[in-house]
Amino acid sequence: MAENVDVIVVGAGLAGLVAATELAAAGRRVTVLDQEGEQSLGGQAFWSFGGLFLIDSPEQRRLGIKDNYDLAHQDWIGTAGFDRDEDLWPRRWAESYLAFAAGEKRSWLRAMGHRIFPVVGWAERGGYDAMGHGNSVPRFHVTWGTGPGIVEPFERRAHEAEKSGLLTFKFRHRVDALTMTGGTVDGVSGAVLEADPVARGRSSSRKAVGEFALRAQAVIVASGGIGGNHELVRQNWPARLGKAPAHMISGVPEHVDGRMIGITEAAGARLINRDRMWHYVEGIRNWSPIWPRHGIRILPGPSPMWFDATGKRLPSPLFPGSDTLGQLEYILSTGHDYSWFILTQSIIKKEFALSGSEQNPDLTGKSWLMTARRATNKGAPAPVEAFKKHGADFIVRNDLADLVSAMNALAGNELLEFDAIKAQIEARDREIGNAYAKDTQIINIHNARRYIGDRLIRTASPHRILDPAHGPLIAVKLNILTRKTLGGFETDLDSRVFGQDGKIMLGLYAAGEAAGFGGGGMHGYRALEGTFLGGCLFSGRNAGRAAAKAVL
Repeated sequence: MAENVDVIVVGAGLAGLVAATELAAAGRRVTVLDQEGEQSLGGQAFWSFGGLFLIDSPEQRRLGIKDNYDLAHQDWIGTAGFDRDEDLWPRRWAESYLAFAAGEKRSWLRAMGHRIFPVVGWAERGGYDAMGHGNSVPRFHVTWGTGPGIVEPFERRAHEAEKSGLLTFKFRHRVDALTMTGGTVDGVSGAVLEADPVARGRSSSRKAVGEFALRAQAVIVASGGIGGNHELVRQNWPARLGKAPAHMISGVPEHVDGRMIGITEAAGARLINRDRMWHYVEGIRNWSPIWPRHGIRILPGPSPMWFDATGKRLPSPLFPGSDTLGQLEYILSTGHDYSWFILTQSIIKKEFALSGSEQNPDLTGKSWLMTARRATNKGAPAPVEAFKKHGADFIVRNDLADLVSAMNALAGNELLEFDAIKAQIEARDREIGNAYAKDTQIINIHNARRYIGDRLIRTASPHRILDPAHGPLIAVKLNILTRKTLGGFETDLDSRVFGQDGKIMLGLYAAGEAAGFGGGGMHGYRALEGTFLGGCLFSGRNAGRAAAKAVL
């Protein structure tokens, strides 16, 4: 028997929670469905580093960073590269989101108890011309509490709405179909999965023990992307990036399977920009995995030397932290799906961080003492040292010849030539003491150290890689790590979904990654980082508020 509510939200991740709590705040009755258990509330946001893109924030101003909407707009448009007829709504979403990031985003979150770590990060620095890809200034604001800290305000609001009777969670409910009456989406149906107490992130049972049907005046699809489904990633892989990698690791759990995207498209929704995606190239295999093929992304500073699988240094400006998709395209053009960092203990101590809430216990646990130790410890942060010790992709040696030999052994080939690697490192080292260096990476290092945030906690003092005083030498084999779907369901600014006939599908909304974070792809081809969680917040809020107004 079908139950009736005002709005159904499919997906209990960040976008779904935001939409549901906005609906409840407007007095609407909402049911949130998720195929996972309650332990997975918050979805991928829980596992994130908690980075948020803000423009002209108090944190930026305190650090002497001068930012404004026009500069951010220039950076976004140069990065997105909108060039398709389908980019009409994505571009409108991008401009609306920029206004949100420059306006009420921070104060809206702060009123709910959200706080920000005071040092602003500088992601995706580009290195092309002023109208090209990249952030002109640091804009990556880390949530104090990382991913759990961004989920907590909405989880709390949701449980308050649950107590008041306005919000109902139905976990282990897998949606198999959208229902329609007279051309209007008015419900969902699917299977009830058996209870499974498996820990957050681990693969859960798919055994069905019942069926369900729900009716509502509107349905919001906030089911996430496809990053856990490598078959779908390869199926949608863009030819412009080269052949899809033979080997990838996963930055998201297996349940990020894209299944609901296929179901919604089959119901008539228009999916655009499906070939736009965001995968990292600094992935390392987790030595203590939670989900299948579990990978972690290194958040590197500017100093590691980066070599492709054949031992050639990546060309300018493809240095650490510069251009994720540019690096991906170059690496795949070599005919291989991995690359290498070579660095020193002094670099790893100061510059390496690992993406993810579980890899940053100091920030996640809101411990100022532990955070301060990042700058004072003799070694790298404990999670980084653990990877250095246990990680399958890390090699530590005192001698360069031994290091290169071990790199070849790990790769299972003899592609790296010691003399060629040595010559490139020695050439770089000759430039390091030159204030007028022509090596673009060294110029970037000096530029980074002009920013107080980088100088304090993210950029090592310039030194020679082969200086034993800064050893031992470290090599890291970098894998391609699946992560985000940049395309999605085409929506207007109220998150209403367009049908394949170009008309709005009555009763259907989409938010978060399923909507390309807004409009079907507000990032275009590339992202400036800190914009995925923000896209979930903004599109979830728009969807919830618009649906609340639409229902009777």
